[in-house]
Amino acid sequence: MKTKFAKKSEVERKWYVIDAKDRILGRLATNVAVRLRGKHKPVFTPNSDTGDFIVVVNADKIKVTGKKLLQKFYYHHSGYPGGIKSESLKRRLEKNPDRVIKSAVWGMLPKNRLGRAMLKKLKVYKGPEHPHAAQQPEPLTI
Repeated sequence: MKTKFAKKSEVERKWYVIDAKDRILGRLATNVAVRLRGKHKPVFTPNSDTGDFIVVVNADKIKVTGKKLLQKFYYHHSGYPGGIKSESLKRRLEKNPDRVIKSAVWGMLPKNRLGRAMLKKLKVYKGPEHPHAAQQPEPLTI
């Protein structure tokens, strides 16, 4: 019996909406990453994008455990000497809560072209409304 590999044209993609209100950041990110990657499907193929589209709403109401709000930092470098910048999780949640979820999910996806294509299927919104009603996303409870 031969192994069946999913082709891009054969993959059926669904749209799901997840409410992030009172969810733990890491637990939410792992479930979203599994859905984006397509590992929940029997046709999962590691070298092709078999995942679904995920819409996350209420990103500003996400929860974290412990002292992460004050102790977790996000770093980036400008490329110049002394150009390292840091931002705490608390500040990033106030400014851009969608970036918090996207960076947590990106840490769980492959770091290549395929992973970047998977991340494009993730839509994160600060409030309870999203512009993807035409795709008829199903509510997903995790």
